[in-house]
Formats: sequence, C-alpha cells, structure tokens
Amino acid sequence: MQKRAVILTGMAAGALWAFAVVGVPQQLDLPFLPLPMALPLAFLLPGLVMTAMVGRLAQRRFFDDAIIDGESFARGTAAEIDQRVLTNTAEQLVLALAIWPFAALTLGGGVAIALGLSFGLTRVLFWIGYHRSPPLRGFGFAATFYPTVLAALWSLTAWLV
Repeated sequence: MQKRAVILTGMAAGALWAFAVVGVPQQLDLPFLPLPMALPLAFLLPGLVMTAMVGRLAQRRFFDDAIIDGESFARGTAAEIDQRVLTNTAEQLVLALAIWPFAALTLGGGVAIALGLSFGLTRVLFWIGYHRSPPLRGFGFAATFYPTVLAALWSLTAWLV
C-alpha cells in the first residue's frame, strides 16, 4: 500500500473512532459523575502517557554520550522520533485542555473520561506506529485529534440548540 493510502485509511478509522468516543458515552446510561471529578480523571491517562514520553527521552539522553548534554537529536533516530511524538502530544494536549472542559460541561463527564482514555491509548498507538513506519502514525494522530474536534463541534451544537 502506498504511504498516502495507509495514512488515509488511518484517518478514516480515526474518524470512526471519534464518533464512538464522543457518541457512545452519551448513549449509555452512565452514572452521574460531577465535573470536578470527571475532568481530573479525563486528564490523568494523557498526563501519564506524556510522562512516559518525557521519561523515555530522558533515558535516551542519559545513556547516549552524543546527546547527554542536551544536543539536538540526529535526524531519523529513535530519539528524534520520540521528540516529534512528544511535541505533537503536547500540541494535542493543549487543544484538549482548551476544549474538553466545555465538552464535559455540555455533553457530560462520561464524555470527558472517554476522551481521556481514548487520548492515552491512541497516543501510545501513534508512538508505536511512528517507530514502526511513519505512515502508520495516521490512525494514532487522527484518533487523538478527531475526537477533540468532534467534541468541540458536538458540544457547541448542544449548547446552541
């Protein structure tokens, strides 16, 4: 399969994933979870995954004399890929911090928790996919990004209607 076809397939699967992550918690009869409890729980797994990414980069630096003093990572190395993954994860987590609280307020705490669980899982899949073959990161990226975008649109629509 060509690179674009692999990426497009991952993006399409990520879009379907987004509808499940945002839609299913609203369809289930989940017990009420107050927002002060739901939001910290929603961000726990993303924070732990990001901690693992930072820790992995620190470990790489500690055991590699070429980068131990904070030098840039050589292009195409595993450390450079980890840095790219961490950078993209930080970008996506900033979007989540800006959007998920409103989504939780309008769609419910269950949606926020589903977003957080999904984020943690799909960031790990993005990380693994990027190391195996960069086009395989498509699903992990889309399945992290699209649920946040869909939650924003869905919650805005619910709030306006």
